[in-house]
Amino acid sequence: MDGALPPASPTGLSAYVAVSQLLGLTLLATTGAWLGRYRGGVAWHSPLQFNVHPLCMVLGMVFLQGDALLVYRVFRHEAKRSTKVLHAVLHGLALVIALVGIVAVFESHRTKGIPDMYSLHSWCGMAAFVLYLLQWLLGCGFFLLPGASSSLRGRYKPQHVFFGIALFALSIAACLLGITEMLLFNIKDSYRHFVPEGVLANTLGVLLLAFGLVVGYVLTRDDWKRPPLAEELALSMDFKTLTEGESPDGGSQ
Repeated sequence: MDGALPPASPTGLSAYVAVSQLLGLTLLATTGAWLGRYRGGVAWHSPLQFNVHPLCMVLGMVFLQGDALLVYRVFRHEAKRSTKVLHAVLHGLALVIALVGIVAVFESHRTKGIPDMYSLHSWCGMAAFVLYLLQWLLGCGFFLLPGASSSLRGRYKPQHVFFGIALFALSIAACLLGITEMLLFNIKDSYRHFVPEGVLANTLGVLLLAFGLVVGYVLTRDDWKRPPLAEELALSMDFKTLTEGESPDGGSQ
C-alpha cells in the first residue's frame, strides 16, 4: 500500500556489498601508494605518463566495472529504467577512463621508443577493452534503446550476463599480468628478496583477486538477483503484446 516500506535486502547481501566497496577503495589507495611512493607519481606530459595507465585501468576496468555489475543487486526496488541507465553510465565511465589509460601507455611507449602490443599483458588487456566496448554497445542496443523485441532481448540476455562476468575476470587477469610485468621491468634483480615495493605490489594483486571474488559471489547468488516489480511485469506483458502480437492471456491477435 501507499507509504509502505520497501522489502529488506536478502540476508548477507548488504554485508558483501560493503566488503566489496571496502576492498575496492583499498585497492585504489594501494595503487596510488605504489605509484606515488615507488614509481614517482602520476603526470601526463612527463616521463611519468606511463603511470597513468595502471591507475586508470584499476579504476575503470576493475573498480567501476565491478560496481556497474553490482547495480542490479544494490538498487533492488528502484525503477528498472533508472537502474539500466545507471548500469550503462557506470560502464561508459569505466570505458572512458580505461581509454585514457590506453592512450597514456601508447604515448609513453612512443616517447621512449618502446614497441607496443608484444606482451601477453597487452594482448589480454586490449582484448578485454575491445570486447568490453562491444559488450557495452550491444547492451545499450538491446536493453536501453527501443527497438529490440522481448523475445530477442530474452535470447541475448544470458550471453550478456555471462560475458559481463567473463570480461570482468579477464580485466582482473590483465591487471595481474601488468603488475608482474612492471615489477620484472623495474625491480627484476631485487624482487626475489621481498623488497617493500614488491610486497606492496603483490598485496595489490591479492586485493584485486579478493575484490573480484566478492563481486563474483554476489553476482552468482540466485537468491540475490533483483526481483521484478509488479509494474515491470505489467509493462513487460504490454510490450510483448505490442511487439509480438500476443494477447495478455497468451493467445495471438
